[in-house]
Amino acid sequence: MQRVPEPEELMDDAQQALAYARADFSEANRLFVDLIERLEPTGLSGRLLDLGCGPADIPLALARRHPALTIDALDGARSMLDLARQRLTANPDAARRIRLLCEHLPCPDLPSGGYDLAASNSLLHHLVDPAVMWQTVIRCGRPGAQVLVMDLARPESVTAVDALVETYAMDAPEVLRRDFRNSLFAAYTVQEVERQLHSAGLAALRVTMVSDRHLAVSGVLP
Repeated sequence: MQRVPEPEELMDDAQQALAYARADFSEANRLFVDLIERLEPTGLSGRLLDLGCGPADIPLALARRHPALTIDALDGARSMLDLARQRLTANPDAARRIRLLCEHLPCPDLPSGGYDLAASNSLLHHLVDPAVMWQTVIRCGRPGAQVLVMDLARPESVTAVDALVETYAMDAPEVLRRDFRNSLFAAYTVQEVERQLHSAGLAALRVTMVSDRHLAVSGVLP
């Protein structure tokens, strides 16, 4: 099935952001946290860059679980960051180690080689040019930095898209059902992501399916 880019790159409508923040993404978030913790089984530490943090559910979860971790959480949508600030205010202990940044990839103001981990959940399919994801990871991660990028994987057919929407968004508000469907059409396949990595000089990173609708890129920067 051919990829269909999303009509908008950023989720910056206030109502859309609020619907997203109220939705239950706990299953996908737990999967992401589990995958990133597998990278460092003894515990995460150092400085983590989260690209596309949304309402900051994942940065908060990681900060609570790993007291030696500091996080720069980045999103291009101010409406999402407004919601993230509210959540950080309600979690002051974890919030002290999280910095929210309104930035657009490739983020030239971020420190080169300044991060021990580079992570992203559900941003890649939103990007007009996916190469900016890998450019940012390469520039901002130090040599040997761990990488985890998880995203939706495009199904093989319209029928498969509709089945996933019914399975995972049957009771969701219409705006979320629409966005999830658009995101599935806009997502990349494992093979497409592998080609992106090869073009970026990151062929050593591995791409695997980690659920019936998610792929993950993981490994260590050269």
